[in-house]
Amino acid sequence: MTTVTYDYDLIVIGAGSGGVRAARMAATKGARVAIIESRYLGGTCVNVGCVPKKLFVYASEFSQSFKDAAGFGYTVDKKPEFEWARLRDNKTNEIKRLNGVYDGLLSRAGVDIIHGHGQFVDEHTVAVEDRQFSAKHVVIATGSWPVMPDAEGAEHIISSNEVFYLDSFPKDVIVIGGGYIAVEFAGIFNGLGAKTHLLHRGEPVLRGFDDDIREFVSSELEQAGIQLLYNREISKVEALDSGRFKATLSDGSVRETDLIVSAIGRRPLLDGLNIDKAGVKVASAGHLDVNEHYQTNVPHIFALGDVIGRVQLTPVALAEGMYVADYLFDESPRAVDYNLIPTAVFCQPNIGTVGMTEAEAAKQFERVEVYQANFKAMKNTLSGNPERTLMKLLVDCDSRAVIGAHMVGESAGEIIQGLAVAMTAGATKADFDRTIGIHPTAAEEFVTMRSPARIIGRDREDD
Repeated sequence: MTTVTYDYDLIVIGAGSGGVRAARMAATKGARVAIIESRYLGGTCVNVGCVPKKLFVYASEFSQSFKDAAGFGYTVDKKPEFEWARLRDNKTNEIKRLNGVYDGLLSRAGVDIIHGHGQFVDEHTVAVEDRQFSAKHVVIATGSWPVMPDAEGAEHIISSNEVFYLDSFPKDVIVIGGGYIAVEFAGIFNGLGAKTHLLHRGEPVLRGFDDDIREFVSSELEQAGIQLLYNREISKVEALDSGRFKATLSDGSVRETDLIVSAIGRRPLLDGLNIDKAGVKVASAGHLDVNEHYQTNVPHIFALGDVIGRVQLTPVALAEGMYVADYLFDESPRAVDYNLIPTAVFCQPNIGTVGMTEAEAAKQFERVEVYQANFKAMKNTLSGNPERTLMKLLVDCDSRAVIGAHMVGESAGEIIQGLAVAMTAGATKADFDRTIGIHPTAAEEFVTMRSPARIIGRDREDD
């Protein structure tokens, strides 16, 4: 039998969070690994996603903090001035630093970094320009790309990617979408001083989140000054001689604006990969189907992260990358648990959530206790800031397990991360009740909720 010799044990296409984790961990286990990247090390999260977006969120929160300071005795003699170019360039410098960090992590692990666009030649060979590389195993971790509206004049609309590099900051903006990316960017623009409109084809925002959270956040967005344009879509965009744009909406109304940003979703990025030459099948929805080991229909070709259409979150891609590296080179992989994935939305105020929504719990369990608190945080009592906090726990009446935890308020993501650990460990309502709270904090409310607001479940809803 002829022994096939490959250039590498593993080639990873895409140097985002999941791809880097798979490549680096495989290399530390002794595998010969190469990673191919056509744009930037770190992928969407580091370059045009989580990291720069969170930096912009921090910036957008200062405008309210300046206002809040007066209630605590501070006098600001001059109105604070915001300089967009300084924020943009400081962000870019930080991203460049992180690109270097990723380069160092991969290089020190012994991974060969190949810059350029990778495309399959056959099921074991990937070409980058005029070079070809072969591998026993291949991981596709090419991520996702923004979806753009199908409207006349759509070339005048930018995606969330371009927001991070705008030449100038707009006086007013229309953000299209109702998901977490749209809501976050609406908060960023509004906080930085732009008159902001959020255009959503449905009502309210954040489909898939708990209904109470959706309604509460929608109210808070409006209270903060964001105009919500529900049940409308963009129909036409025209460029004006003034440099502004005229947007015609599906209800026939017309608005002029400096900027239109699309945040209507992201699609798996398989463009130019020549995936058919490897024999890998693409699902009708555009993603790659994989089994429990992240194998495509071609067993030695794996896929993970946004491209498989499961959960588009950086920590999930990291876990999937770790699994693949362990599965291939360690034989002791730890399965990724998709049941209790905590997540946050960095709007103002922040959202943190883990576990089931109330609607999901009502369908699955016979009886569920709903605990809820709605209050003004202590910080806002002196400042006069009208922003409120919402907290919610869902408890299965039979097992007493906490099956859902939701929060809208300052540092919601930080707080929910701790609750996610407790819920993953199987915490019950009794465990929450006997936990001593930290006073005075908003977080203590989660361990002091004693009486359910209502009991819901299959075929019932009791007030």
